[in-house]
Amino acid sequence: MSALTVDPGPGHGQDWDDLVRIWEETDAPEGCKVEIIEGIVTVSPPPSKDHNTTAALLQRRLYTVIPEDWEIYQTLGVSVPGRAGLYIPDLVVLPRAVASGPGNRVPAEEVHLVVEITSPANANHDRIGKAHGYAKAGIELFLLLDPWHSGRPTATLYGEPSDGTYRLLEAVEYGETLTLPKPFGLDLDTGVLPAG
Repeated sequence: MSALTVDPGPGHGQDWDDLVRIWEETDAPEGCKVEIIEGIVTVSPPPSKDHNTTAALLQRRLYTVIPEDWEIYQTLGVSVPGRAGLYIPDLVVLPRAVASGPGNRVPAEEVHLVVEITSPANANHDRIGKAHGYAKAGIELFLLLDPWHSGRPTATLYGEPSDGTYRLLEAVEYGETLTLPKPFGLDLDTGVLPAG
């Protein structure tokens, strides 16, 4: 992962606009993910095959429970200017109407669920920086799939954001079932997910 540090100020106004412009103009190799994490433009390499398989398996299951007018996206930017962030979650679930039209990002407050799948290079960003950003933005649910968790791969569901912090709703080791609450109502068998 590489990074370009920019002083974003408080995450609003001209400084934020300048940071987003740098993000938009960053020329990364195809498949790489360019994000703004706590005011720093970062470039991550393309995800592994297991990472992509995890995203695909979860996406397939989510499509069985989401409303007809919602979609699941894998490369959509989620704007969190209050945390000087512009994240590209591994999966983001929101109404199709919000993601329609020009541009490549949506406001975080429109998102119902974000999913991050850790990689060795980005695990701490997903576990800490993005978790705080998603909570501060008020995203209802954050599912962290962490095959790199020390000890054993873990799936952790966070929700009920308040004052920039999530409440831990459920944490299971891979192999156990994790339940996504309404509006999803999905019992996710984490045993089908690749562990690494």
